[in-house]
Amino acid sequence: MPEQKTAPRTVATNKKAYHDYFVLEKFEAGIELFGTEIKSIRQGKLNLKDAWCSIDGGEIFVNGMHISPYDHGNIFNRDPMRVRRLLMHKKEILRLFGLVKTQGCTLIPLSVYFKKGKAKLEIGLCKGKKLYDKREDAARKSAQRDIERGMRPKDD
Repeated sequence: MPEQKTAPRTVATNKKAYHDYFVLEKFEAGIELFGTEIKSIRQGKLNLKDAWCSIDGGEIFVNGMHISPYDHGNIFNRDPMRVRRLLMHKKEILRLFGLVKTQGCTLIPLSVYFKKGKAKLEIGLCKGKKLYDKREDAARKSAQRDIERGMRPKDD
């Protein structure tokens, strides 16, 4: 039977990251999880709001990602805020490490989704926005919203 192509199912997104940072590049990484954690993610009990990634000893880790304890997990539940290792190729990790050190960028988790049954984390190479950049983005969104509102046909 041919393999069915299904779109990745997004579980959580980090909207705050797009508000606070310019996303320069995006990368995909696997997450090293335990059984009760993956079950909890499948239920959608995941928060990326204050998460960030760090590179230590040639490995990449995600910090601050909250995965709520699984309801039926009893003694097998892990700490919801524990540091989790990400799975990427060594070349990618070394390239990211170089970019973070030289350009002053940070690595921010953007979303968690399932691809072929495996949980994946989308990481963004980000540069921080200044206050005036945030105001500019808000003004642009407001103007775009007004234009779309004006283009919509009126029902009288």
